[in-house]
Formats: sequence, C-alpha cells, structure tokens
Amino acid sequence: MAHYAEINANNEVINVISGVDEAEKSGGEGMYLLATGNTWKRTSYNTVGGEHRGSGTPFRKNYAGIGYTYDQSRDAFIPPKPYPSWVLNEDTCLWDAPTPMPDDDQRYTWNEETSNWNLIKVE
Repeated sequence: MAHYAEINANNEVINVISGVDEAEKSGGEGMYLLATGNTWKRTSYNTVGGEHRGSGTPFRKNYAGIGYTYDQSRDAFIPPKPYPSWVLNEDTCLWDAPTPMPDDDQRYTWNEETSNWNLIKVE
C-alpha cells in the first residue's frame, strides 16, 4: 500500500489517497494517477520531519495533508504555518516556535501575543 498526494498548480496538496505501490509495479511514481491533470507525489504515512518512524524509507520530509504545500526545491511537504512568528526548520520542514516549548511533561498552548507558551491548567 502506498500513499499519494495530489498537488494543484499552486503547489498546494488538495487530496491524499492510498493505492497500489506504482514504484514496485511499474518502476514509476503514480503514473496511473496523472489523468487528473494535476501532479501526484508519493508520500509516506510514517514520515515526520524527514525521518521514518519504522524501518522504511522517508519520503519528502513529512506525510502530506490537505492544505500542505509541496516545495519542489526541497522535495518536501510543508504543513501550513501555525502562527506568524514561527520559523521553518530547514532540516525537518516543520515549523518551530521562536521559544522552545518547556520539556516538563506539562501541557502548553502557544500565545502569539506574548510569543511564549502558556501552561494549560487541568482542573
């Protein structure tokens, strides 16, 4: 089973499907899907930040989702930017907060006004 992302003319992911692994079947990548007129790129469900969570091969930095952007020069799927202050990590193609989230087993939410993490209080 393989996954493929449909990319429109603006390099936005508009669809993600699972299907036959065309690379194994015919030596091509999504060749049977090209009839839509859009570009299709293989994506790996287990790829996050350029690493495969199992023993497989990572594809295009991140598993594609609807609304993601395909960056051809990086050959990567980039998620939507969550906040204006966040910066793209060139290695992972994920967005980093300007201040790292505390690593203390607590839950936090980002506060764009203060550019800081707010503790989520559990009652």
